[in-house]
Amino acid sequence: MHNTNIDSDLTHGGLRGQFLLAMPGMEDPRFKQTIAFMIEHTDDGAMGIVINTPSKVRWKEVFEQLSLADASLRGDETVLLGGPMSPEQGFVLHGTGMKFDSTLEINTDISLTASKDILESLAAGRGPDDVLLALGYAGWGPGQLEEELVDNAWLTLPAEPEILFATPWHKRWHMAAARHGIDLTGIGSQAGHA
Repeated sequence: MHNTNIDSDLTHGGLRGQFLLAMPGMEDPRFKQTIAFMIEHTDDGAMGIVINTPSKVRWKEVFEQLSLADASLRGDETVLLGGPMSPEQGFVLHGTGMKFDSTLEINTDISLTASKDILESLAAGRGPDDVLLALGYAGWGPGQLEEELVDNAWLTLPAEPEILFATPWHKRWHMAAARHGIDLTGIGSQAGHA
């Protein structure tokens, strides 16, 4: 007897290019009220970039660390905390118009680049225009994300460039849910709030 279960929908990159929204009952404080953009999802695990947790770092500090002059007019923008894994590694989510040394096209609208050449281009003010800079990433081992989905820790939604690039970071979690008619404040949480 064959049982259709959640695993069949989640194999072979099923969540690549999707948003993961932490449900109000999320127990891990590192991911409370976060939204992540999924970079990869295979039988070996999953990788995402959290897109709504600010760091204390500004773009200009990243440019300075790489000895790049800041002609971007964006130096005061906030670098995000992409997740707890490899927090020293920079990741740039951007529109698909420009390609760099390590550009990985995630879907037709969004690419990921982790090579220095995109930072050189950004510092020089050459673009790309639709861009988000994060340090670190969120990672899941084999089967771990699937378990968390079964436990209702996350909600999956189609990723939208407008949420990534045109919505302020502090509004992305609510905005992504609202665009799909979901009121996250109306979803109960076992943990509650003190």
